Amino acid sequence: MTTQPENIALPSTAMIGVGSMGGAILAGLRSPGVDIAKPITVTTNSAASAAEFADADDVVAYAAETEPDANRIAVRDAELVMLAVKPWMIADVARGIAGDVAPGTIVVSVAAGVSCAQIEAELPEAQVVRAMPNTPSHLGRGVTGVAGGASASPEAVDTVRRLFETVGDVIVVREDQINDVAAVSGSGPAYVFLYVEEMTAAAIRRGFTPEQARVLVNGTVSGSAELLVQSGEAPGQLRRNVTSPKGTTEQAVIVLQDAGWGELFDRALAANVRRSEELERGE
Repeated sequence: MTTQPENIALPSTAMIGVGSMGGAILAGLRSPGVDIAKPITVTTNSAASAAEFADADDVVAYAAETEPDANRIAVRDAELVMLAVKPWMIADVARGIAGDVAPGTIVVSVAAGVSCAQIEAELPEAQVVRAMPNTPSHLGRGVTGVAGGASASPEAVDTVRRLFETVGDVIVVREDQINDVAAVSGSGPAYVFLYVEEMTAAAIRRGFTPEQARVLVNGTVSGSAELLVQSGEAPGQLRRNVTSPKGTTEQAVIVLQDAGWGELFDRALAANVRRSEELERGE
């Protein structure tokens, strides 16, 4: 089920990069319920990608392939600039637009492992905010953590919160929590997909065809997720609702719990955060 944002007002916006995640966010910004200054300015690497917006009346696209100053042109009149490029590109991109970003402009980065301070060093007069969205943003069902840097006012952080509400739910956190957001929700879809992979493989080993296993597992996961959303009940209670005392489910749950899932998730999240910290140090 896709959410439809309503009554969200946003300032003039430029997006540097409209790849997978940037494209999802752009789609949210173009939703009917979003009141955003038009046109939205975007930059792409290739002329072919920019050409996809040729007939749009709400988006203007510049391609670096044909316009070397594409990023600089895009940001000149923007009140909010989103950096939706790979982490290793952030510093160079910020440095390249420094002379064209007006003082007080809100600059949002969606890159993992790049601190606000690193961006502020290149854009000292901007209000820098980090955001960590996840891939369900493509369906308007994303979860995003937002954290302001030292230069960002509460109003700037609130503007970024409203921007990401166009693609799902948002929580505002301290920047020292953003790596934990990345570990839990940013990478979280991969953990769910890994469960689906392993459960499907186990079903096949029990004698089901791959198609039968797909129907059994995908339907169970998607239906259970929707039940979690719609019921309003805690996941522990929903689990207990399925787990009859001395029943079959209880036996499977005991095996899983005996495997130390709590400690396993602690280790997995710690490894994720550790890698974010290594990226911040340039490792």
